[in-house]
Amino acid sequence: MKLRSYQDFDAWCRERRLRVTTGRRAVAKAVAEARDYPDVYELHRRIATVDTRISLATVYRTLRLFAESGMIERHTFRGSRARYEPTPEEHLDHLIDIRTGRVIEFRSDEIERLQVEVAARLGYRLTGHRLELYGEPVQALKRASSPTAARQRLRSARD
Repeated sequence: MKLRSYQDFDAWCRERRLRVTTGRRAVAKAVAEARDYPDVYELHRRIATVDTRISLATVYRTLRLFAESGMIERHTFRGSRARYEPTPEEHLDHLIDIRTGRVIEFRSDEIERLQVEVAARLGYRLTGHRLELYGEPVQALKRASSPTAARQRLRSARD
């Protein structure tokens, strides 16, 4: 089951004969409503604005349970803290802005096709993959390499 909304959580618990607790429901709601990739501390902070009784340990345990079941995905981009999202309906790849940490989801049929071709060329049938690209905005690079930026760097180096 995928977590499209936090109401899916009740059905998920019933299927597994798990208790529907306030803490689990709060974690499910926070993950389902997130439009970013929050880590455990950020999720706990968001939950605590509504219910201060839910501990960080409850958030950790619940996230692990959800990730093991496939309801959510756990990402560790370039060794950062684990970040979470509901499991998407279709496979998505990620571009991570190295300056801000912002995660941009994308899908490319061409990349998907090339990955299958590469695996076949090497004698494998592809059963899964994860693609993470890391970059910085081109506009930021242009500003950093402009003559004005170079003069400012030179001035600050002299000071």
